[in-house]
Amino acid sequence: MHRRAYFAAALSAALLLQAPFASAQTAAQAPVKAKAAATPRAALSGSLTPEAAGFDPARLKRLDDYMAKVVTDGRVPGMTTLLARHGKVVEYKTYGKVGFGSGQAMPKDEIFRIYSMSKPLTGVAMMILFEQGKWRLDDPVTRYVPEFKNLKVMVSADADGKITKVEDMKRPPTMREIMSHTAGFGYGLGDEHPVDKLYREKKVLGAGSLHEMIERTAEIPLMFQPGTNWSYSSAVDIQGYIVEKLSGKPFGQFLQENVFGPLKMVDTGFSTGPAKAARLAPVYAYDKKQDKVVEAKTIFSSDMPDYSKPPRMESGGGGLVSTTWDYARFCQMILNKGQLDGVRILSPASVELMDTNVIPRNVLVNSNGSVGLRFNEAVGFGLDFMVDNDPRKAGSLEGKNTMSWGGAAGTWFWIDPTNDLFFVGMIQRLGGTGGDDLGTMARTLTYQALLHPEK
Repeated sequence: MHRRAYFAAALSAALLLQAPFASAQTAAQAPVKAKAAATPRAALSGSLTPEAAGFDPARLKRLDDYMAKVVTDGRVPGMTTLLARHGKVVEYKTYGKVGFGSGQAMPKDEIFRIYSMSKPLTGVAMMILFEQGKWRLDDPVTRYVPEFKNLKVMVSADADGKITKVEDMKRPPTMREIMSHTAGFGYGLGDEHPVDKLYREKKVLGAGSLHEMIERTAEIPLMFQPGTNWSYSSAVDIQGYIVEKLSGKPFGQFLQENVFGPLKMVDTGFSTGPAKAARLAPVYAYDKKQDKVVEAKTIFSSDMPDYSKPPRMESGGGGLVSTTWDYARFCQMILNKGQLDGVRILSPASVELMDTNVIPRNVLVNSNGSVGLRFNEAVGFGLDFMVDNDPRKAGSLEGKNTMSWGGAAGTWFWIDPTNDLFFVGMIQRLGGTGGDDLGTMARTLTYQALLHPEK
């Protein structure tokens, strides 16, 4: 994944989409002095020419040409990408159509299922409560979710994947561990691991409420003793429940009041609502039987949700929809160390904490996109973000402490505090694009064009 996120202010967002972004692609502006451009901007508005932002335009065109070819090759019907530096838009591009067979060009305000790009937003909600003193990183999760006090840990399973032996937890998972996927919870996105099989059988992610999700999770053993391994998990959905419990508000309401509303993320939420349903891009997947890309009707063995209606369970791990512009505002807030347009969401120290690797030195990762490198040696994991500790050692070109993640339908983003830039890419295809990972290629083609990072 590393190699590779509605309401009354819609008119204001539309104006922002039309004015600054159009100028980023058309008329060139006068170069901005290097000294002025090197100062991070508090607002995401206006634009910089590639030259003023330190990019070689001819080299940056390689990025545009590659993304355009992904569309013309039929890997996806269309996409949007946004590159920003120093609080200004360098490129905001749309490619192709809304869907295969559609006559509508991909608009800049298309709504996408961001799936696991929901996770960093949930992490920010958690950190808001952290700053209020409502929890601490090394608190046991059982302090807030007592249903987990009697969790067992899987020891062995038979050839059919049925768990044959369990043991007691040596200690409960900590809050730090549920925010870094080292607590031992399963997920159910696949069914190869015996614990994941149980997550599917019990339909943990299909629960009717966050509390019901907790109750179902409590019936399933952990994959491993807390803190001894890393496995992508439902821990961020558990975080959503904790936000709901500690705040006394429905999870979606807390996000709207404390994140989406203040950041003017007007098209982000757990549903589009009927009025915006037509703006939700169709999602595709490769069908082996037909040997072609078709519109997806299911995801992870479940029916595709109706996003025009509020969900039964507000999934902090993967339930949000958003736009490229909305998610860009979130990224700029993180890049600004917690504030945007004069509105502060988090303190600088809290953002730095999220951007700090918390994976123990003895934990190895089997599949994190870094060819089995230890998380702490090259590619780390902070609090609901992947973090680059040593990008060159990891084989990538971005700056140190770059924060990133992606979504199941191919969406991706990264936030690079070293170079004061971020990138958001949106497509809608499950299971990969049948070729090079777009997030990886976007990184390479962006940074090979950044020839003057001092600007």
